[in-house]
Order: sequence, then structure tokens, then C-alpha cells
Amino acid sequence: MPQTDRRLNADLPLVSVIIPFYNADNLIGAALESVFAQSFKDFEVVVVNDGSPNNERLQKALSPYLSRIIYLSQEHQGPSAARNLAILRANGELLAFLDSDDTWLPEYLSEQTRLLQASPLMDLIFCDAFLVGDPASSGKTFMQICSSNGPVTFESLLVEKTQVPTSGTVVRRQCVIAAGLFDEKLQCAEDHDLWLRIAYHGGRIEYHRKVLFRRLVRPDSLGSPPGDLLAGEIAVLKKLGRNLALPPETSTLLAGRLRKAEALFDITQGKRRLLANDAQEARAFLSRANASFPTLKLRLLLTGLRRMPRLTLVAARMWYRLTSI
Repeated sequence: MPQTDRRLNADLPLVSVIIPFYNADNLIGAALESVFAQSFKDFEVVVVNDGSPNNERLQKALSPYLSRIIYLSQEHQGPSAARNLAILRANGELLAFLDSDDTWLPEYLSEQTRLLQASPLMDLIFCDAFLVGDPASSGKTFMQICSSNGPVTFESLLVEKTQVPTSGTVVRRQCVIAAGLFDEKLQCAEDHDLWLRIAYHGGRIEYHRKVLFRRLVRPDSLGSPPGDLLAGEIAVLKKLGRNLALPPETSTLLAGRLRKAEALFDITQGKRRLLANDAQEARAFLSRANASFPTLKLRLLLTGLRRMPRLTLVAARMWYRLTSI
């Protein structure tokens, strides 16, 4: 089926590719190479340097592309501010987000724009990705680990029944603006917050399972540390609970999700205190987690910290080298 061109202004690019980066001198070149290797050519590229030093390695990575991109820079403010700067500068009707440590396969834009343009009522489309860089997830895809099942709704996003990978997302620009752009106060889970607000305001989100990009999994990527990511989710849930007029059943769902996220955060912090040989602080965090989501393992660990703190600390450190609570 031929693709229908529904653009409002044929003189402007259909797609604006949005790439923020911070201290990604060794990665930004590969991301840009994957963009300019696309079979689909009707796009512009807006790159935002979010406070990275303009060193020789960065200049070398960017130099082959400077004549073909819109290059913006700002003081370090985080991914939300960087993406918003690019969105407000963008000319395309569609936005395609690409993190600087990810790369697209050559048919990414062709397939994503075809699906989005074929359905005028659809506002956002996302796809699957190969996971690379982490031996534990080698050979797997994003949706095998972070599954998406059923229709995408505010509720399904809230409980992560559907999960959206940012670099696999193409969305109508006006939809993002209508939802309020990225929240610049958030340093983690800012993308999850935006997808929730788009769904809340009636945006139609769909997905397919074709693998169209590579997602790099690395320990120093923003949001990777579990505690930081959970803290971001907690901030998002609290904000949405305050700001959105939710029906009672959805408010209950959000409150339950918040309790679970806070308990997982306390477990993560408790684990860090155990590994730091701080029995008192570990017990405080784990007691709070157990009060919200009690488990036999937590109860046994807390009993050990009360009765035999030194032995329990040694045993816990050995245990955490192999597994987690």
C-alpha cells in the first residue's frame, strides 16, 4: 500500500529527529550515522549538546555531520530541557526521539512513519529493540524484558503493562506540545511521565513488535541505577496524583503503584546500606518496605538485623553478590 502524504506543509521536513546528549562523545557519532543511513530521507536532525565540553573528541565525532544537522547547545539542564529546546526548534510534523547511546536500523523511519501516517487518529507509535552492551540481556529484545500487552491506556502505562522505549518512538509534534512537553524538573522517568500525560489527554498510542533499533544497556546511562530510576518514578506518580483529575479506580491504582515503588526504593536503599556495613540504616529502610509490602525474606532479614546484626551483615553481603531480595 503506498504511503499517503498528509503533511500540512510540503516545504518542511515531515520528521524532526531529536537527539540530546551529555558526555556522549564516544557514542553520538554512531547515533548520527544510523540516522543518515535511513532509507527514508524526509527528515531534519536537531542535536542538543546539554552542557558537554566542546573537546577534540566531540568535534571529531560531530564534524562529518555539522553541515547536515541543526546543532544547539545549552548549559547542563538534563534530558527534558534538551529535548524541549529541540522540539520548539523543530519544523517537522512528526518527532522521532533518539537517545545518543542508541542506534536505528535502516528501515526505522520508513516503517514508523508509514504506520503513523496510515492512521490519522494515531498520535504515537513505538516498536521493539535489540538490547546490546549487557551480557545478561544479550540476544533479547526490549519487549521480551519490558513487555507490552493489550491496548495502550493511561492505566496500562501506569502499571507498566505497556512500556515505551524512547528511542523507538515517533509522535506527532502537536500532541507533545498539547500534553505540556517534557517536565524539566525530572531527571529520571521524564519520558514515562510524558507518555502518561499524552494518554491522559486522549492521545492514541499504539505499538508493533518489529525490531527496528538497538538499545544500549550500560551502567552509567541516565536512569540505569535502580534507586535513581525508582526515585524518578516516585516523583512522577506523586506529581500526577496531585495534578490530574483521575477517576476513583485510577486514583486507587496510582496509589498502589506508588506504594510499591516506594517499597522497592526502600529495599534498594536498604541493600546499599547493608553493603556499606550500616545495619541500623539498613534496618530502617527495610522495615519501611516490609510495612508496605511484607515478604518472608524481608521478615527474616529484619529479625537477623535485630538479633545478630554482625552475622546478618556478613551473610547479606555474600547473598547480594549472587542475587537480590
